[in-house]
Amino acid sequence: MSARGQKYGGRTIRRVLRYIGDYRTSLVLSIVLSVITVGCALYIPKQSGEVVDFMLGQGKVDFSAVYATCLRIGIAAVILAVSQWLVSVLNNRMTWGVVERLRKDAFEKIEKLPLSYIDSHPAGDIISRVVADVDTFADGLLMGFTQFFTGVCTILGTFLFMLSVNGWITLIVVGLTPLSFVAAFVISRATARMFAEQAQVRGEQTGFIDEKINAQRVVTAFGRQRAEEETFAKMNERLRRCSLKATFYSSLTNPTTRFINALIYMGIGVGGAFFALRGVITVGKLAAFLSYASQYTKPFNEISGVVTELQNAIACAGRIFELIDEEPETPDAENAEAAAAFRGDIALEDVAFSYNKERRLIEHLNLHVEPGQRIAIVGPTGSGKTTLVNLLMRFYDTDAGEIRIDGIPIRDMKRNVLRDGFGMVLQETWLKTGTIRDNIAMGIREGSAVGKMADGERLNGPVPKKPAYGEELDARVRAAAETCHVDDFVLRLPEGYDTMVSDESDGLSQGQRQLLCIARVMASDPAMLILDEATSSIDTRTELKIQDAFEKLMSGRTSFIVAHRLSTIRNADRILVMKDGRVIEQGTHDELIAAGGFYKTLYHSQFAGEAI
Repeated sequence: MSARGQKYGGRTIRRVLRYIGDYRTSLVLSIVLSVITVGCALYIPKQSGEVVDFMLGQGKVDFSAVYATCLRIGIAAVILAVSQWLVSVLNNRMTWGVVERLRKDAFEKIEKLPLSYIDSHPAGDIISRVVADVDTFADGLLMGFTQFFTGVCTILGTFLFMLSVNGWITLIVVGLTPLSFVAAFVISRATARMFAEQAQVRGEQTGFIDEKINAQRVVTAFGRQRAEEETFAKMNERLRRCSLKATFYSSLTNPTTRFINALIYMGIGVGGAFFALRGVITVGKLAAFLSYASQYTKPFNEISGVVTELQNAIACAGRIFELIDEEPETPDAENAEAAAAFRGDIALEDVAFSYNKERRLIEHLNLHVEPGQRIAIVGPTGSGKTTLVNLLMRFYDTDAGEIRIDGIPIRDMKRNVLRDGFGMVLQETWLKTGTIRDNIAMGIREGSAVGKMADGERLNGPVPKKPAYGEELDARVRAAAETCHVDDFVLRLPEGYDTMVSDESDGLSQGQRQLLCIARVMASDPAMLILDEATSSIDTRTELKIQDAFEKLMSGRTSFIVAHRLSTIRNADRILVMKDGRVIEQGTHDELIAAGGFYKTLYHSQFAGEAI
C-alpha cells in the first residue's frame, strides 16, 4: 500500500472507533437487535423446510402442523421487521451523531487555526473536507453499521444452522466460501490508494470552483473564461480518471464474489440432490440448507462491498482528521493579562518577521507610539505595511523582538482582550448573513463599556449579554450609522435596518458595504484604531464626510492609518515610510517633504504638477 494509503489506515480507524465509543449503548442495542434480526431470518427457512416435509406424499399433508408452522413463520417475520426498523433507527442516530461531532470538531479547529494556515490553504479544500468528505464518510459508516454487524451475525448463525442440518455439506460450504472473501480483500486493498487520490483531487476541484466563483467579475473582465474552462476540464479529467479507476476496481468485488458463490451454490445443489436421493437428507432440509447456503454467502458479498465503501470513507476521514490535527494557534500564556482598559502606548522593539523563513521581510523594526497619536504608514506594495498591522493584532507572532502595549508584551495578553482593544477597517469588506442592524451591532462586544461620540456623551449603558435591540442598543447602532452616513442609503431601502444582507450579492455597492464596515467599528468604540485603506471604495464626496467621522472617532485614540492616497494622511501626527520591511523615514508631512527623501518621491508621483 502507498504512503498515502497507510496514512489513512489503522490510525484513522482507531480514531473513528473512539468517536463511535460515545454511543456504546446504541451500539450494544444495535448488535443485540442485529442478532435477533438474523435469528428470525434464519429461523424462517428452517420452518419453511419443515412445511415442505409436512406436505410430501399424496394425501399425507399434515395441515395442523402446516398451520402451526406458518403461524410461527408469521410471528418471526413480524419480529424481524420490527427489529430491522429499530436497527435502522439506531444506526442512523449513531452515524449522524458521529458526523455532527466530527463537523463540530472540524469547525472548532478552523476557528483556532493560525491565520498562516488559512492563508496557505485554499478555502474550497477546507470546505470540501468539512462538507463533502464528511458526507462520504457518513455514507460509508452508515453502510458499515447497517450491513457489517448483520453480515457477521448471519455468517455465524447460518453456520450453526447448517451444521445442525448436515455436517459434511456444511464443511464443504465453509471451506469454499472464504475464496470470495479473499478475492474481495485483494481488490479492496488495491483500491484504498485510488480512493485517497480521488478525495484529494475532489478537494482541489472544490477549491478551484470556490476561487473562480468569488473572482467571477475579474475572470470575465479579463476574458479568461475559456482559459479557466480548460483548466477546470483538465482537473475534471484527473478526477474522472482516478474516480473511474477507483469505481471500476471496487466494482469488481461484487461480481467476483457472486460468481464464486454461485459456483458454490451450484455444487451444493447438485451434491445435496444425491444425498437426498440416498435418503441422507430430506427434501425439506435440502431446501432449507440451500437457503442457508445462499444466506451464508450473501454477507461475504455485502461485507466486501462494505469494505470497499469503508476504504473511501476512511480516506475521507483521514482528510478530516488531518484538518482536526493541525497545530492550533499558540495558546495564551497561563498568566496572560486581561487589561481593563488601554491607554494606547505602543512600542515595537527590534521586531523581525517573515512569512517565508528563507526570505526576510521585517528586520530590526523599532517604533514607539504615544497614546492618542495618529500614525500613518505608507510605502510601496510589499513593503510590510499590512504585515505590521497583522503583528499588532497578533494574527501572526513576531519571529524576534517584542511588541508592547502600555508596557505589557502582547504575548502576555489574552488574544481576545488585545483584539477587543482595536477597531479595524480593511480595504476588503465582509458582511455576515443577517440584517444591516445585525452587521453594525456585531462590533458591539458583549458586556463592553460604551464609547464617546464627538459631543462626549455616552450612547448607552453596558451591552446586554444577548442584545434584543432595545431602545438603548438600537440608539447606539443608529448613532454609528448616522455618523458614518449609512443612514443616507439604508433609510431608502424597503425594510430599512431590517434589510437582509450577506457577503455575497445583496444589491449593495462596494462603497455602501465599506460604510457598513466603518459603522461597525464606530459602534464598537475601540481604544485603538487600524484603518487599512478604509475609504478606498468610497466616492470623493462621501469620503470627505467619512474623514470627518474618522476625525471624531480618532480623537484621543491611538490610530494606525495604512494609506496609498497620501492626501488622506497629511494631518497625521507621524508618518512612517516603509520600504523592504524597514521604516526608512518618519516625521510629519511637512518634515518629510522638506527632507526630500523617498516620501517626497512618492508624493510627487501622485501629485505631479500640484503645489506641495
